[in-house]
Amino acid sequence: MSYRVVFSPEAEEQLAALYGYIATAATPNIAARYTEAIVRYCESLCTFPLRGVLRDDIRPGLRITHYKKRAVIAFDVDAELVSIMGVFYGGQDYETILQDDSEDDPAQRIS
Repeated sequence: MSYRVVFSPEAEEQLAALYGYIATAATPNIAARYTEAIVRYCESLCTFPLRGVLRDDIRPGLRITHYKKRAVIAFDVDAELVSIMGVFYGGQDYETILQDDSEDDPAQRIS
């Protein structure tokens, strides 16, 4: 079975910001190659979407994988879809950013 891979608007913004950072620090060509490689890696989740580590402690169903030990890719898998929720680079605190909102609202928790 092949899954469809989609990027959230936040993930797309993070990739654009990463491109800008690398283009400024190095060159636009290097930035394009690196961010395009991350996109290709994410798209490869279509054939084996359950790789990485399940992080239900952050958000139910959240999975985390790494790209070249520098980027953290956060994603969710359902019946036919892999949703890329975020691309975090260089030690960004993805755990706080992705924390399940229901933890802040006791009415949303079900015991």
